[in-house]
Amino acid sequence: MRIVFAGTPEAAVPALRALAASEHEVVLVVTRPDALLGRKRVLTPSPVAAAADDLGLPVLKAARLDADATAAILATGADLGVIVAYGALVREPLLTGLGAGWVNLHFSLLPKWRGAAPVQRALMAGETELGWAVFQLVTELDAGAVYRQEPYTPEPEATAADVLRSLAEIGAHALPEIVAAIGEGASPVAQEGDATYAHKLTLSDGLLDPTEGADAVFARYRGVTPEPGAHVRVDGVTLKLPRLALVEADIDLPAGAIRMDAKRVLLGTADWPVQLVRVQPAGKQDMAAGDWWRGLRLDELRVDPIPVATDSQTEGTAQ
Repeated sequence: MRIVFAGTPEAAVPALRALAASEHEVVLVVTRPDALLGRKRVLTPSPVAAAADDLGLPVLKAARLDADATAAILATGADLGVIVAYGALVREPLLTGLGAGWVNLHFSLLPKWRGAAPVQRALMAGETELGWAVFQLVTELDAGAVYRQEPYTPEPEATAADVLRSLAEIGAHALPEIVAAIGEGASPVAQEGDATYAHKLTLSDGLLDPTEGADAVFARYRGVTPEPGAHVRVDGVTLKLPRLALVEADIDLPAGAIRMDAKRVLLGTADWPVQLVRVQPAGKQDMAAGDWWRGLRLDELRVDPIPVATDSQTEGTAQ
């Protein structure tokens, strides 16, 4: 099969490399334009652009698949489009303009967690069985019939970054075979069951609520790590929490209180504490939580309570 590949982040790179190493031909790689990254705001190509350059593949950088991008893609005469976290929608006439259309490698068991952040939202919800799917792209978001999907059970403390890395490798390994089957006329199977949606995360999703139980706090931490990042606020200032751990601690610690116990820095929740392993105070580098705590010279610290949203703030947010 002659393939147009569309993807942008690191999670899409294994799929590109797997297809490039297979019997199929990647005739064009489509990715988002270079972005300003880091404190020095250096213009940097996407991970997929860098991988395509390493592989010697032609690259089209486009923020959206407009008329010009559509014309360039259709001009390749490709048999199939493969998309992995590209970051923009594929619309007509491009959607059905290639011989076999487009397929998407998506990191959930469909129809659960359609949308931009399936792994993150699944972890935040406390789910223990995740998965990946390759499905036919259609107009409705992530609603197309499925060629293959398989479950995946992550380690109990795996973060979103860990899970995405694993699923990206597993799904990439299966892609060449799935593409070959499509070329031979394989028929996908319609999705069954109730759909859930994984909306894009915002910074506020990373704010931990210690009035919830430890399992819920830890689930949110897993889902928002490394982006947008778990954090609490102390005296109005953000304290980032790049690494937490579930622990057994025989200590009466109120929800929202931080205290050192047996050389561990603990944060109280609604039931039992979680451990702060590494922290990043505002304006400082990531550091061991014990070093940070000893520098404070305090017996106990309280995180700020989360403001309760008013009716006017929540109105119109349901999706």
